[in-house]
Amino acid sequence: MKKPNALLVCSLSVIAVIGIWGVIDIQSLVAWANGIVQQTFRSRGWFVMLAASGMLIGCLFLAFSPYGNIRLGQDDEQPEFSTVTWISMLFSAGMGVGLLFWAVAEPLTHFNFISGMAPDFIAAQQAMLATNFHWGLHAWAIYGSTALTIAYFSFRRGTGMMVSAPIKDLFPGERWAEWVGWLSDFSAIVAIAIGVGGSMAMGVFQVADGIAVLGGRETVGALLIGIVFLAMVVAYIPALLIDLGQGMARLSNAAMLIAICLVAYTVVLGPTEYLLNTVVQGFGDYVTNVIPRGFQTFTFFGDDVAKWFSDWTLTYMVWWIAWGPFVGVFVARISRGRTIREFVIGVLFAPTLFSILWFGAFGGIGLFEALNGAGELLTLTQTNIERVTFALLDRLPLSLITTLATVLAAFLFIVTSVVSAAFVLGTFSTDGDENPPPRVRLIWGALLGLLSVAMILSGSVESVKILISLGALPFVFISALLMVCLFRGLREEGQDHADR
Repeated sequence: MKKPNALLVCSLSVIAVIGIWGVIDIQSLVAWANGIVQQTFRSRGWFVMLAASGMLIGCLFLAFSPYGNIRLGQDDEQPEFSTVTWISMLFSAGMGVGLLFWAVAEPLTHFNFISGMAPDFIAAQQAMLATNFHWGLHAWAIYGSTALTIAYFSFRRGTGMMVSAPIKDLFPGERWAEWVGWLSDFSAIVAIAIGVGGSMAMGVFQVADGIAVLGGRETVGALLIGIVFLAMVVAYIPALLIDLGQGMARLSNAAMLIAICLVAYTVVLGPTEYLLNTVVQGFGDYVTNVIPRGFQTFTFFGDDVAKWFSDWTLTYMVWWIAWGPFVGVFVARISRGRTIREFVIGVLFAPTLFSILWFGAFGGIGLFEALNGAGELLTLTQTNIERVTFALLDRLPLSLITTLATVLAAFLFIVTSVVSAAFVLGTFSTDGDENPPPRVRLIWGALLGLLSVAMILSGSVESVKILISLGALPFVFISALLMVCLFRGLREEGQDHADR
């Protein structure tokens, strides 16, 4: 019992220090974090890309190998959730509000940078490719490999749902495994808290800006941000008090329904032919480039491109790793009864296809405007990035309704992320309990809300991204180790069956 207590005391102390430091002097915290992150990216960026690509290739191998027939649970066990609900839940927990925030802003930001070095049509194509790469298979492979490892060891070998469980199970009694396992759980808790706190801050920024648009206001005041933050806290408390399946399934299905309606609305009422062409070409470019792009470190392209690669691609890969522990444990929790093949196909391909459609629709309109002489959205990405999605919706009919729907979807997505994170942190703090007590979930929900205050005080999306990256850096190496544990565990099971 001592080690779990020590784990909680250490992790909560670190989280508290970061939160208090952020409230007292956010600028010095961001400067300190930025120095560490940039130094790590310069010296270990190659490892980040190698690890992410390795996880993707490993997941694809498992899906199409004989191991794909292994069920995450007993051989006759069936899934707890329907496929549609399952995908909605993992998608809402894994990305959610980020898609709404960056739907238009990211493709246009890449276009603005690349257009200074290449013709506009090349810049548009490469902007969509970069966006799809950042939100595609690599992101979900990071989530999926962590989730698959935890699900396999928990449901097939009877371990607790802890990040450390596979390491301790494979090397029982080894002192080094105990220490590495402890550090893995500690890094996971810190990464989860900082990652979700940052994402909650981004959600608050976007929801507040959407409400300002609905009210006809040009700027967002501190009072409105505070009200939105408090509303989010009040909203996720009831979901923490009921069963995970009831709370998350309802919230996730509602959020996904709104998202699907928004993308369909955009395609139908926007420049439909252009957007469908954008989606199809974006899909083709992505499929033909996804594996080679995963090993691209832009070594020979100069300092400006190297900085862009660090600020975007490396930051995204580390960002997904920051969310990896909580999304991984949460996805493992809801995936019991599925085969490894079903798991990999569902986790990797369904969200990736939806992301390509999403960015093709919203980003396609932004690029359509930029390529046809209107630069308002492009300019807005540099002056008020939180408002870009709402500015695009304002160009289409029924903008009041769609803006309201976007605000609601963003609100629901961030609530589902906090709820799933609180469940996972509750699991860690109860030594792997799949259904931690409501009181434990509430404590973690409150702590996540408190940590997000420091992120909100930064007032900058870039600052939030830096702080999230800081929390995730130690887990880069642990993610790779977990994938190794999974393959070793599967090999042992295969040998056991052969011996029989």
